[in-house]
Amino acid sequence: MAYVNAHALVSSAWLGENIGAENVVVLDGTSHLPTTGRDAASEFAQKHIPGALRFNIDAIADPDATLPHMLPSADLFAQQVGAMGISNATRVIVYDVYGLQSAARVWWMFRIFGHDKVALLSGGLPKWESEGRPVSDATTVPDPVEFKAAARPELVRSIDNVLANIASGTEQVLDARAAGRFTGEQPEPRAGMRSGHIPNSISMPFTDLLTKERMFLPEAELREALNASGTALDKPITASCGSGVTACVIALACYLLGKDDVAIYDGSWSEWGARADTPIDTGGWR
Repeated sequence: MAYVNAHALVSSAWLGENIGAENVVVLDGTSHLPTTGRDAASEFAQKHIPGALRFNIDAIADPDATLPHMLPSADLFAQQVGAMGISNATRVIVYDVYGLQSAARVWWMFRIFGHDKVALLSGGLPKWESEGRPVSDATTVPDPVEFKAAARPELVRSIDNVLANIASGTEQVLDARAAGRFTGEQPEPRAGMRSGHIPNSISMPFTDLLTKERMFLPEAELREALNASGTALDKPITASCGSGVTACVIALACYLLGKDDVAIYDGSWSEWGARADTPIDTGGWR
C-alpha cells in the first residue's frame, strides 16, 4: 500500500528531472550534533546538489533563545525564506547528508508556517550520489521574493504544555532519541543534561522508522513500527527528542500515514534535561 501523503516524498529520479524547474527550490537542511565536530557550512560549500541553497536551522531560528534552533517568529521566517527565492507558490525539496535526519526539521518548519508545498528527497544526498548524480561547489544567488507565513501554533508544544500533559495524559509523547538515552543508560551528547525521559512518554527511536539507508520504511512496516512502540495513531501525539530535530522524523512518518497533526516539543531534552525542576523517569520503555 502506498503512503497516504506520498506527496511529502520525492525520488532522486524526480528531482533529477526537475532541477532548475520554475518554482522548485532545493534546500540542504543538514545540521550536525556538536559532538560530531563536523561543519555543515563548509561541507555544503564543497559539495551539494546543483542549485541547492543551504537552510541553516541555527540561523533561521529565534535569535533571542538560549536553546538551540528554536522556532523563529513567522515574520522572521517569512523574511529569511523569501530572501532565498521561496514564495508561497514554490515547491520546496529538502535533503540532508545523512539520508534523513535534520531535513525533517526543515520540512516541519515550512509546514508550521503554513507552507505545505514541501517534500523530502527520499534517501537524501547519499542516495543521490550512489546513483552517480551530479554534485556542485557552485554558489547560487537567488532573487528575493515575497513569502507570507501563516503560523500553525497547534503544531508546537512548550514546556508548560508538556508538564500539564503529564497529569492530564491527553497526548502521547513520543521520544525519538535512542533507547539508551531514553532509559538513562547512555549519557546525553550535550553537556549538563540529566539522563532519562519525560514521565509517561513512549520510546520511539527515529531510526526504527527508517531503513539502514535512512529512507522511510514501507507503509505497512512504518505502521507496525509505531504500533509496536505502543503508539495509537488515532490519538493526539507530541514528539520530542534531543533538541527538536529528529522528533520531526516522527511527525513526518505520521504525516505519510495520514496523520497531519503531530506536534513538536520545540525545546525537547535540551530544555527538559537541563532544568532542575522537571520530573524525569529512567528505565522502562514508556
